[in-house]
Amino acid sequence: MTTEGPLVLVVEDEPQMSRFLRASLGTHGYRLVEATTANEGLAQATASRPDVVLLDLGLPDLDGIEVTRRMRAWTRTPIIVLSARGQEEDKISALDAGADDYLTKPFSVGELLARIRVALRHTAEAASAEEEPVFSLDELRVDLGARQVFVGPSEVHLTPTEYSLLTTLIEHAGKVVTHRQLLKEVWGPSYVEHTQYLRVFMGQLRQKLEPEPAKPRYLVNEPGVGYRLRVR
Repeated sequence: MTTEGPLVLVVEDEPQMSRFLRASLGTHGYRLVEATTANEGLAQATASRPDVVLLDLGLPDLDGIEVTRRMRAWTRTPIIVLSARGQEEDKISALDAGADDYLTKPFSVGELLARIRVALRHTAEAASAEEEPVFSLDELRVDLGARQVFVGPSEVHLTPTEYSLLTTLIEHAGKVVTHRQLLKEVWGPSYVEHTQYLRVFMGQLRQKLEPEPAKPRYLVNEPGVGYRLRVR
């Protein structure tokens, strides 16, 4: 196992899953710190400063959603929830609490590694965006300083609401943003139940930005949960 790869904090109390994660991540160059309880995980997050956290929801001493809330109070480290709970309500609760992504058990090694790469890339891009306010993704380019949007060489004119929706997704590029979070950030707290707004404006954005609006490359729907600006 390398001593230079990204550090992953695994908070998981199932021995079989811990062994699977240890073998899968170790052979791909990641360093691991492990915890089997919520309190141990919170302590390790503070002491080890990991690059990514893999967090089980069903911990013996504290629910993983509460762990997510507590971590989000002081760190922006990506949190990927790993859980046997596959209901939309559980995914939404975890994402609203501050998780960056959600994988339902069982999952493949390839999917896990892809989600980790996206989380690490999002962290790097967020740090870069603080220095250079231009977001680029394939043919899509957004000059955040000038508030200009381009697809290839052509400038695309967005309404203020469309632009706000796009930049909110850019801020969270690579992660799922729930319907409630998008509605709250773009329209305000009193609009969190108005999901029809999202359908209308997301459709308009796709028409303006996507090569094939019916088969979106960038603005991806996560059914029943929210939207993701896909960066891989």
